Amino acid sequence: MHVIDFIVFIVFTLGVVLFGCSFFKKGSSADEFTSAGHSIPGWVVGMSIFATYVSSISYIGYPGKAFAADWNAFVFSLSIPIASYFAAKYFVPFYRHSGSVSAYTFLEEKFGAWARLYASACYLLTQIARMGSILYLLAVPMYILMGWNLHVVIVCTSIAIIVYSMMGGLKAVIWADAIQGIILIGGALLCLVILMFSMPEGPMQTFELAAHSPVGNKFSLGEFSGSLTTSTFWVCLIYGIFINLQNYGIDQNYVQRYHAAKTDKAAKFSALFGGYLFIPVSALFFLIGSALYSYYEAGVAPLPADIAAKPDYVFPYFIVNGLPVGLRGLLIASIFAAGMSTVSTSVTSAATIILTDYVRPFFLKARAGIDHLRHHDPTQHHRHQKLELAIVRLSSFGVGILGACVAIAMLSVESIIDAWWTLSSIFSGGMLGLFLLGCIPQKINRWAAIAGCMGGIFVIGWISLADLWDLPGIHLHPYLAIVLGTTVIFLVGFLCTFLVKGCKR
Repeated sequence: MHVIDFIVFIVFTLGVVLFGCSFFKKGSSADEFTSAGHSIPGWVVGMSIFATYVSSISYIGYPGKAFAADWNAFVFSLSIPIASYFAAKYFVPFYRHSGSVSAYTFLEEKFGAWARLYASACYLLTQIARMGSILYLLAVPMYILMGWNLHVVIVCTSIAIIVYSMMGGLKAVIWADAIQGIILIGGALLCLVILMFSMPEGPMQTFELAAHSPVGNKFSLGEFSGSLTTSTFWVCLIYGIFINLQNYGIDQNYVQRYHAAKTDKAAKFSALFGGYLFIPVSALFFLIGSALYSYYEAGVAPLPADIAAKPDYVFPYFIVNGLPVGLRGLLIASIFAAGMSTVSTSVTSAATIILTDYVRPFFLKARAGIDHLRHHDPTQHHRHQKLELAIVRLSSFGVGILGACVAIAMLSVESIIDAWWTLSSIFSGGMLGLFLLGCIPQKINRWAAIAGCMGGIFVIGWISLADLWDLPGIHLHPYLAIVLGTTVIFLVGFLCTFLVKGCKR
C-alpha cells in the first residue's frame, strides 16, 4: 500500500472517530444518548437508514456474489419499496406516538413481558451476528492490502467503532452514517467507471462478456421456477419482503431513527428516502461484480486462482492492483465507511435494548418514577441518569466485543452473504409474526401467542437443521426459515385464540 493511500485511509478513519467523539456531551441522559434528542433532520436520518442497509456486506459481498454467480441476490432489494411504504404509512406514526424508544414495549403491552424478552433476545442475536459478518469484511481488504493479521484488524476496528459509539451516542452515529453514506456512494461510482473504461473494446464489452459467460447470463435474477429448495427469484423476493418488513416494522435500528427525526413528516420522509436510495446503490454494487468478471475475463489483468476461489476477496484484490494511488485509499475508506456505520448502529441499538428491555424492568424497578424524581428529588434524579448512561455505555462496549468474537469465528466462511442471510433468517425467530399478531384488531390470547412462538421456533429449527442433521421430510432453503417461522407464529396464535374461545363456550 502506497504511503498516500495509507494517509488517506488513516485520516478518514481517525476523522470519523473524532467526529463521533465530538458529540460527547457531559451531563447528557440515557434518553438523549438513545434518541438523539429528537433533533435530526429527515434527510440525515434517511441517509443513516441507507447507510445501515449498505454495510460492508453489500460493499464486498454483493460484488462477490455477482462475480461468482449472477444478480439473484439483487431481488432482495426489489422488495424494499413494499416495506418502505408500510413504514411511512403505519410504522413511523405508531412508534413516534408509542412513548418508548424500544421497539418491543408494544409486545409486552399485548402479550406480557415474555414477548418483549423473546423479541429483544432475537434482535440481539441477529445484531451480534451482523456485526461479526461486517467486521470480518472490514478486515479482508486490509489483509489483502498489507498482509495485516485479520484478528488484529478486527479487534482494532471494533475498538475504534466502540469508542465513538460510546462517546457520542445515537446523534454521533446518525451524523457519521450520513457522511459515510455519501463517501461510499462516491467511491463505488469511481470504481465502476474505472472498471468499465479499462475494457479493451470499451464499456459495452462489460455487458457483452457478462451476459454470455460460460455459466450463463451474469445479469440473471435467478430461476422463476416454483422450487423451494434453491435460491430462486421467488424465494429471494419472499425472503426480502419478510426480512424488510421486519427491519422497518420491529428492528430497533430503524425504530430508534424514527424517534431521532425532528418531526413526524421528517421521520416518514427518512423511511422512504433511505429505502429507495438503497435500490440503485445495491444495483451499482452488483454491476461492479459483473464488471469485475468481464474485466478479468477479458484479460485486462490476471486473477490468481486462490483469489478467484474466494469471491469476497475479488473486489478488494482489484482495489489493491487495479486502482491508482490515492484512489485505493479512498475505496478502502469507503468500505470502512459502510462497515463502521452499520456496526456503530448495531452497537447503539443493542445497548438501548439492553437498557430498556432488561436493566430498567428488572434491575431499576426501585428507581421507577423518573418524573417524580425530577420534580421532588433532583439530586437523586441526576444520579439515576448517570447510572443509566453508564449502563448503556458499558453495554455498548460488551456488545462490540461480542461482535468482534463472532467476526473471528467467521474467518472460515466461504460466502459471507450466504452466511449472514441464513443467520438473520434463523435468529429473527419469526418475531415479525408476533408483531403482526399484536397489530390485528382481534384480541389474541396470551397462551395462544406462546403456542404460536413455540410452533414457529420448531419450524425454524427444523428448516435450519434439516440438511445438517439429514432430518426426514422436505428440505427447504434456509432463507425460508423467517418466512415460514413468521407465518406459523401468526396462524397458530390466531387459530388457537379461536379454539380457546370455543372451549370456553
